[in-house]
Amino acid sequence: MLAQRPPLGWNSWNTFGNDISEELLMETADAIVSTGLKDAGYEYIVIDDCWSLRERDPKTHEIVADPKKFPHGMKHLADYIHSKGLKFGMYSCAGTKTCAGYPSSFDYEFLDAKTFASFEIDYLKYDFCYKPALANGPVLYNRMSMALKASGREILFSACNWGSDEVERWIRSTGAHIYRSTGDINDSFRSFKDIAMSQIYKLGYSAPGCYNDIDMLICGMRGKGNVANGGCTDIEYRTHFALWCLFGSPLMIGCDVRNMDPETLALLTNKELISINQDEEARPPFIVGTDYTTRRGPGIEIGDYRLVPKNDRRWTPNRPVMFKHLSNNEYVLAFFNFDDNDGWVYTEFYDLGLTVASGMAFDMRDIFTGEEKKGVYENYGVHVPAHDCKIYRCKLVER
Repeated sequence: MLAQRPPLGWNSWNTFGNDISEELLMETADAIVSTGLKDAGYEYIVIDDCWSLRERDPKTHEIVADPKKFPHGMKHLADYIHSKGLKFGMYSCAGTKTCAGYPSSFDYEFLDAKTFASFEIDYLKYDFCYKPALANGPVLYNRMSMALKASGREILFSACNWGSDEVERWIRSTGAHIYRSTGDINDSFRSFKDIAMSQIYKLGYSAPGCYNDIDMLICGMRGKGNVANGGCTDIEYRTHFALWCLFGSPLMIGCDVRNMDPETLALLTNKELISINQDEEARPPFIVGTDYTTRRGPGIEIGDYRLVPKNDRRWTPNRPVMFKHLSNNEYVLAFFNFDDNDGWVYTEFYDLGLTVASGMAFDMRDIFTGEEKKGVYENYGVHVPAHDCKIYRCKLVER
């Protein structure tokens, strides 16, 4: 089955927008291999919008690759990417035009799926621009899903409808493998923080075979490229990557991997974080102190979720604590500080289900520093710099 784990790869949009070419994609494939990203699990190379001519072929009605950008055609490019042991992805849209105004797949789903299969693609990102008002989103995605299956080639289907129409409630039934649940990300701390926190109530819909995609990574963009918006610090990029891994989102790199700095490469290949993202149980994190039963009543709202009030001076709503079940009876306990100032992030273990009377404690290991803490029980607090996080891999032990 495709998408047993969240897929890992690279997409052209965040950095390059419409400035794409055969040469860029080939050089990116080379870099994915030479930098060790392939060995870390990144396998999809995906072209986003703007790859075709502005009109379909007048005789065959097929979408035609722009010969200036891709002089040898898409099959040639696919062959090159496959020769590197990687997989090739492309882009289309459920509406009458793509978001950038190029030919789209509305009413041409079965023809386009056969065209894409003839290119030997392995992944299709399917956007949601220019959708006719009376067209039904679930039907459109179901139709392309069936078209891909009829094409004769196994193709991972990435449904990119930006969270419209409560997509998490129905998208699995269409056969899609991942689904965009948010608006577009940009290269800023506020953007990735707001996107992540908007999904708290929706994470439970994500599971093997169909994952919640909270958009592409901005790690390493450094304020440059198509979605530049000031950029982030190394600390902020680490927090961004940690959130995506903890949430089980697909990890699609958006920076120029041909020119990564060492800090970005080390982050994107962090084995501890990737292992959390790729854990076989694929469980979403439990947000400690979150009232999942109602969005009304007392509490403090952040985005689309509610935190119940605490009587501790170190607790603020911008300092969430997350608890995630892993396979092999392990856990992740993560402390985030979204404030602009350094501060304490604190939790009572009662609020994640571990009472003092249980006689149990956690052995905790900081995944960034390797520091170990044995027999921690009742509560835990840690001083976290602004926009940073502390993440511990934990095991339950008897006190």
